[in-house]
Amino acid sequence: MKALSILLSFALLVALWGCGSKAEQATTQAADEAVVPVKLAPVSRVVRAEPVVASGLISSAQEARLSFKVGGIINQMLVEEGQSVRKGQLLATLDLTEINAQVSQAQLANEKAERDLNRVKSLYADTAATLEQFQNATTGTNVAKQNLAIAQFNRSYAQIHSTVDGTVTRKVANAGEFISPGASVYLISSNRQSDWVVRVGVSDKDWARLRLGNRASVSLEAYPGQTFTGTVSELAQAADPVNKLYEVEVRINPGATRLAPGLFAKVTLVPAQSRTYTLVPVEAIVEGNGKEGFVYVLADDRKHVRKTPIQIGFLDGNKVLLSSGLASVKDVVTAGSAYLTEASSVVVKNE
Repeated sequence: MKALSILLSFALLVALWGCGSKAEQATTQAADEAVVPVKLAPVSRVVRAEPVVASGLISSAQEARLSFKVGGIINQMLVEEGQSVRKGQLLATLDLTEINAQVSQAQLANEKAERDLNRVKSLYADTAATLEQFQNATTGTNVAKQNLAIAQFNRSYAQIHSTVDGTVTRKVANAGEFISPGASVYLISSNRQSDWVVRVGVSDKDWARLRLGNRASVSLEAYPGQTFTGTVSELAQAADPVNKLYEVEVRINPGATRLAPGLFAKVTLVPAQSRTYTLVPVEAIVEGNGKEGFVYVLADDRKHVRKTPIQIGFLDGNKVLLSSGLASVKDVVTAGSAYLTEASSVVVKNE
């Protein structure tokens, strides 16, 4: 009986020792799992001119909205949309019945005024007319001459002539319609290769970094895979009151490529003004949202991490250029950053 008790006590001790070993192993394994292996990448500084990306529509720098100076019935429309025209070419005319009558009235009034002046002049020489009558007759003659000049001028602008060598991009009216003075009849765009431009809107910060002559690259949806060069030719001096953006005109060099007004273009502007950026690998960025994001950096004990906010400038391949943040940081966490929190313990396993 005594031997049986001794055996039972020994078995109990063995069982307790085994349970203690398993608990110790579980604790060690849990501690190992709480440590996250990470890799570090160096932080560098670069000087770049951050590009400005915007979009707009192709148009001609030489565009003309042509109209009649006086209103009336359109007599002839001599060209159609899409047709090429030459500078000075006759495009449209008004019915001149009413306008010619106005010219005739002015001409007759001028002839009468001249007769009256000659008669008063003779009477004044014979002292039969006063100086005031002579002066009034002289003024009346001058007024009649100016009215005749106005009528003749209006008749000369009862026709529309092209002001540029170009293409009719829009025809607004047709023959037989009544047209008001100054109402657009034709829209003409120059078709010279040196006249193609794209106008884009940029923010005030981007506008401040741009200068006339800055380089630009232009890509068109109509010609995928093809890039055109350009230069900044105009910078607006006031923001658009609707969208609050500043208009920038980029003159394009299309080469032998055929362009047309209205083509959609994406423009990348390269400012001459440079700035210093912090450069980190793209895999270091966590919780990125637009221009904002975070990275993890090692704490002072190198066993924990610290979540640090950053401002993203732009992407350059597999690198991210930061506009602010990480001023005094030498390394950032890359591999393993997706599994980290600020409570994580880490071990650096850089190869």
